[in-house]
Amino acid sequence: MAGFNKVVHSYEDAMAGLQDGMTVIAGGFGLCGIPEGLIAQIKKMQTKDLTVVSNNCGVDGFGLGILLEDKQIKKMVASYVGENALFEKQLLNGELEVELTPQGTLAEKMRAGGAGIPAFFTATGFGTPVAEGKETREIKGRNYVLEESITGDFAIVRAWKADRYGNLMFRHTSMNFNPMAATAGKITVAEVEEIVEPGELEPSQIHTPGIYVQRVIKANFEKRIERRMVRQG
Repeated sequence: MAGFNKVVHSYEDAMAGLQDGMTVIAGGFGLCGIPEGLIAQIKKMQTKDLTVVSNNCGVDGFGLGILLEDKQIKKMVASYVGENALFEKQLLNGELEVELTPQGTLAEKMRAGGAGIPAFFTATGFGTPVAEGKETREIKGRNYVLEESITGDFAIVRAWKADRYGNLMFRHTSMNFNPMAATAGKITVAEVEEIVEPGELEPSQIHTPGIYVQRVIKANFEKRIERRMVRQG
């Protein structure tokens, strides 16, 4: 990065510094709004023993699912298994450590991590296995579970537009976990559809300020659909 210009022109530069054993926070929901090229670069680098935090682990052969093929992921923190048979197999075989976390709690863990909040109380999960081993407290007559926030060595996100300063705009359903994930990485890398000049983005429409983002790369996305549903004629 030279000054405020955060644009990089290769995936090697985008993911430079990623090492074995690091924690990677990935934006996206299913296959919607995932940083496809950055995930592929991690695959190419063959980085091992990763802890990956994301809503789910993609599908077989696409998205984060490709990192399971060579067992690059040691621990997965996610909300659900989804359409990924290999994820399910490695979980049941004990080859993959999995920490299942309610979706809203996972989103708040990222947001809190980015905001410098170490932990928070939530009613979600009280009285279930989610709360086992965690501090609980009654507040105003309701029971809560203390959840620790999440930060990562890297955060990888997918955005619609960015400027050279790293300000990001997300589009439609890509607003899922991406804005929270973008704040929670020591190094945040944004893979975007379009890069514009500073001043071209409407300030009120910027979803993630550039202060959170260290690297931006322009890419073309496959935009695969996880499950196509059509009405029967």
